[in-house]
Amino acid sequence: MELRRLTDGDSEELVRVITESLAHLQPWSPWAAGGYDAAAAARFLRESAEEWENGTAFPHAITVDGAIVGVVALMRRAPDLAEIGYWLHPAHTGRGHATAASAQMVELAFGLGGVRRVQIWHDEANVASSGVPRRLGFTEVDRRTPAREPAIGNRVGVDVVWELRR
Repeated sequence: MELRRLTDGDSEELVRVITESLAHLQPWSPWAAGGYDAAAAARFLRESAEEWENGTAFPHAITVDGAIVGVVALMRRAPDLAEIGYWLHPAHTGRGHATAASAQMVELAFGLGGVRRVQIWHDEANVASSGVPRRLGFTEVDRRTPAREPAIGNRVGVDVVWELRR
């Protein structure tokens, strides 16, 4: 597993990987609820480039043998706080890719000036996502209702917040 910065040239591959993953993503990811197409990929890649330039988010392709199998992003939420988000193609879950990618994002976060805390948020019902922060030594610090995102699909509307402090 390797990480690399996303580029405009990734549009077609992202559409394919996300389309193949929709049944897996839709119960948890509001951004995937309406499907995913070339326009959505172009918008995501354009916004990703802008966020890199602004220093507000750093989305990376998670790759295996050069092929995109998911995305992990580090997002600056406050001067001292960054958040990690991730998704994987269902054929690549359970192999440690999300954990390894998130570990790299933790290192990136603590390398940013002023970041003292890194968080991972997930819906309470998404038990699989809780494994990543657990394995990386994060501590559960909160459960928030209402959730930041709508309770669609399998979501129950309770955000579990994990945090790792520098």
